[in-house]
Amino acid sequence: MSKYETNFTSKFFAKRAFSFWKARVALYALLKALGVGQGDEVILPGYTCVMDVNPIKYLDANPVYVDIEPKTFNMNIELLEEKISPKTKVIIAQHTYGYACDMDAILEIAGNHNVVVIEDCCLALGSTYKGKLAGTFGRAAYFSFQWNKPYTTGLGGMAVCNDEKLAEAIDRLCENDMVSPSFKEVAMLAAQLMVYRTFIYPGTTALAQTLFRWLTKKGAVVGSSSTCEFEPVMADDFFKRMSCVQAKSGIRQLKKLDKNIIHRKEMAKLYDELLSGKDWIPRQYDSAVQDPVMVRYPVRITEKEKALEEAASAGIELGSWFECPLHPIETPMQMYGYEVGMCPEAEKAAREVVNLPLHPRAGKKTVKRTVKFISQFEQA
Repeated sequence: MSKYETNFTSKFFAKRAFSFWKARVALYALLKALGVGQGDEVILPGYTCVMDVNPIKYLDANPVYVDIEPKTFNMNIELLEEKISPKTKVIIAQHTYGYACDMDAILEIAGNHNVVVIEDCCLALGSTYKGKLAGTFGRAAYFSFQWNKPYTTGLGGMAVCNDEKLAEAIDRLCENDMVSPSFKEVAMLAAQLMVYRTFIYPGTTALAQTLFRWLTKKGAVVGSSSTCEFEPVMADDFFKRMSCVQAKSGIRQLKKLDKNIIHRKEMAKLYDELLSGKDWIPRQYDSAVQDPVMVRYPVRITEKEKALEEAASAGIELGSWFECPLHPIETPMQMYGYEVGMCPEAEKAAREVVNLPLHPRAGKKTVKRTVKFISQFEQA
């Protein structure tokens, strides 16, 4: 294992870790190593990113969507069992925004049907359920280090597991099929990381995102998602390993992780207090069961599009995800087996939810300014 992988295993009490160019590559590796293939079904929440669905489709398997519950935006456990069929091979437990899933219930249902559980920890680095870290319950878990995740290496993903048989299968897969990123990709990513560290702050985020998306379409930067990834057809160079640039950045970020987590918890608590003072309903979760480390702070409002437009003009960092049940809004959802009306709570959340910054560069002044701005709108 690389030093980054070794350091990551020590944080998550895992025997093995595998680093990849992107988190969706990590999920693909896990699914393929588990033998997921044509006709198999993989269950996941109908409130996710389409890049989590692509690996399922790449393997000729079928995604099955479960609606969410409205407070934590996680899979509604009461609807899970009815979605299981003889073809079900994997359940993906996505810890949305940092709220940990009800892992006891998911594991019990999965165990009753001999189904594997993989944890999606892309938004929940450091969150706990009943005192145990998210990512340590299922057969395996995967994490993302993309730009707006708990910490960033520009792009990047990690899969972890304690199952030696699964680890051996991933080893074989990586040895036989893995490709390296090009020199151009690595150089571009290194330059983007430098720009990010120097110039990206809450007040500049909206402008930077607009510019970044334009540059991505022009091929001038390495984007989180390329145009071809909005169709379920795997590119020849999809199964790509992590670069040294990403790994070195990840090692540095791991050293700062404890401080990062403390900051996120403190800022989330400040949002709770300030929003309550504006007569808004703050986060709602069972603090006796879970201790979330939020990647962003989600709130529901009645005028989402207006708020996003005005935030960009005001220099307020306001996130739009998830824009639809299979984020982003450009996703041709029918190509992924999603029909409007399948997950009504997820569709409602997509119409209402914006998210507020919690990253290390968003301090108390940013939180207060953000609450002052968002409280001008009506809470949904």
